[in-house]
Amino acid sequence: MTDMTKGSPFKILLKFVLPMLLSMVFQQMYNLADSVIAGRYLGVDALAATGAAYPITVLFLAVATGASLGSSVVISQLFGAHDHVRMRAAVNTAVITLITLSLVLTVAGQIACPALMSFINTPKDIFEPTMVYLRIYIAGLLFLFLYNTATAIFNGLGDSRTPLYFLAFSTTFNVILDVLFVTTFDMGIAGVGWATLIAQGLSSILAILTLVRRLSRIKTERKPARFDTHLLRRMSLIAIPSICQQSFVSIGVFFVQGLVNSLGPFTVAGFSAALKVSTFALMVMNSLPNALSSYAAQNIGAQDIPRVRQGIRACVLMSEIIICSIIALFFFAGDQILGLFMGSDANGSVINIGVQYLLIVAPFYPLVGVKNCCDSVLRGGGAMGPFMVTTLADLVLRVVLAYALMPICGFAGICYAYPLGWIIGTSISIIFYISNIWIPKYMRQAKQQGFVLHPICRAEEEQKQQTHRLHLPFAVRH
Repeated sequence: MTDMTKGSPFKILLKFVLPMLLSMVFQQMYNLADSVIAGRYLGVDALAATGAAYPITVLFLAVATGASLGSSVVISQLFGAHDHVRMRAAVNTAVITLITLSLVLTVAGQIACPALMSFINTPKDIFEPTMVYLRIYIAGLLFLFLYNTATAIFNGLGDSRTPLYFLAFSTTFNVILDVLFVTTFDMGIAGVGWATLIAQGLSSILAILTLVRRLSRIKTERKPARFDTHLLRRMSLIAIPSICQQSFVSIGVFFVQGLVNSLGPFTVAGFSAALKVSTFALMVMNSLPNALSSYAAQNIGAQDIPRVRQGIRACVLMSEIIICSIIALFFFAGDQILGLFMGSDANGSVINIGVQYLLIVAPFYPLVGVKNCCDSVLRGGGAMGPFMVTTLADLVLRVVLAYALMPICGFAGICYAYPLGWIIGTSISIIFYISNIWIPKYMRQAKQQGFVLHPICRAEEEQKQQTHRLHLPFAVRH
């Protein structure tokens, strides 16, 4: 576990982010494996089926990711304040809550699956294979939530290496099972789904067992609570907006997929391959802002605001270096990358559709890098209202423009909607960051009155913010 409140911000973020960066690469390879195996061994229809299921699977992933982010921020803040009793109570509360949520979504997802597929205009010739794949995916939601919960807790404690080890194992195992089930056992699209479920299930169980063992080494003066409603409320204040934010993005993909589905299986297959490649790049880029969230939360917990500002500058610099490399790769080798999804008899129009998407959106990735860094500081400081506004503005504009431009420009209009949304969203994120709205209210009040809170009293002071006034007996002068 790493205390990120000390040492060089650049070196700490670099050391912390490298395992997260590799983890994100493995995570996206994990997601890409199903499409690559389906496209190369089962054909364009199978690739289109995994692509048609993608916006629905992203909805569930959005809930898992957003919920785990809430627990990660609170755990980071308590760890930064060295409040180990409440930190362990937060871990217990997060695990119980997220397991319950996953079981509810599993039942709801199985019931709503056909309706969701019909809503996004899934073509009739791929409806049945899409349904098979999607039902298996939904059956494994418990494992998806367990893994994301464990990863978020590890990251909140400053440990980005352990999730990497489990993800590397899970990705490798998934690819092996994909090939085995599809080529040897001839299980078709169902084999792709079962490979994902088994690999994710084993990895999540191992991750949770390791987390329990790791936390048992942290000795506390009293036994942590098994479930703390106050901490659940604190996590929910961050988790619910994060779930909404992630879901808004997923709903945007959901509606855009409905437009793409109306253009036929070849367009669905090309867009699916390009969207997954683009998502791979965006998620790899997002590993740095994810690290920044934990860094910002720990340093806000330690009340070191200048150090947070140093961190965002370092994060933006590292992000842009990675982004420029990705853009160059897409421009010079985009068709070869998309060709990985197709067999030797691939239709050239499918690859051309994917290349068109990448060439339009990739030049605007630098904006996404800046936006993600600003959003991470907002999230690390618990400013979830502004955090949601930036995402919602980006999403609404992107979906509206896609529907407005598609009748005029065809598929290209859908592509142009993405960068236009990013431009507006990035501008709003920068404004919120500069406004310092991410600095907790009690800290701004204390600074205005010449006081700084002692770390021991910080948690109590947060609770007393319900009265909207600063209790000076819990402060010390500079």
